[in-house]
Amino acid sequence: MNPFTEIVIQIIKSIPAGKVMTYGQIAKVAGSPRGARQVVRILHTMSSKHKLPWHRIVNIKGEIAISDEESAYSQRTMLEAEGVFFRSNGLVDLEKSRYVPEISDVDII
Repeated sequence: MNPFTEIVIQIIKSIPAGKVMTYGQIAKVAGSPRGARQVVRILHTMSSKHKLPWHRIVNIKGEIAISDEESAYSQRTMLEAEGVFFRSNGLVDLEKSRYVPEISDVDII
């Protein structure tokens, strides 16, 4: 596994219940500010294997970015159950719910 992937997995695992991060935010913290698509790939291929809290990741607008309606509904339900704030337009309120990890929260390799 390459170092970027390992760091992304650590970051995602560090997101506490009731908080979210964006794909781009994770990429930036992992050292690749333009690596949001790689974060998507990692989530898609490794969520089950590494038991990642995939539902805590949204896009930069605060949208649930899953096109499958059932999965998107499931993600929103899980986030609401954890106390994530949604705006009246259906977007996650990133001002209230965004997680900004401390360096000590993530063991950067």
